[in-house]
Amino acid sequence: MFLPSTRKKARELLVQALYQWEVSGSDVSSIELQFMTDNNMDKVDVDFFKELLYGIPAKQDEVDDVYAVYLDRECKSLDFVSRALLRIGSYELCFRIDVPYKVAINEAVNLAKKFGPTDAYKYINGILDKVAIDKRSLEIKSERSAK
Repeated sequence: MFLPSTRKKARELLVQALYQWEVSGSDVSSIELQFMTDNNMDKVDVDFFKELLYGIPAKQDEVDDVYAVYLDRECKSLDFVSRALLRIGSYELCFRIDVPYKVAINEAVNLAKKFGPTDAYKYINGILDKVAIDKRSLEIKSERSAK
């Protein structure tokens, strides 16, 4: 069983790892090794970290296509941090149905506040809201009808 705090730490490291992957062009396994060596992973959901670290690059086109339809610009014109956050959030919304959609969005927004450019969190929130409506419509409807 994971603790929410271990997932939060995994996401923080993922933003940095995906940023490094895109900027440096290094292979994912080298980045994994570096992060596992340079960071105390005792309080990190390592399985979650590894799944997304390998899963996002492996499904990059599919993940990018999920959010790109809602962008007001080309995907490649996004800053690296925003692109990493949209990839993490979109991956979770598409492939990790065990993560509630609100958690996936809120975590991305909080990370945008911490690592992203000024006000990027508003943009990330708007895009991931649309992805959630598209990919998690049953979950959203179920939640609304329960109220």
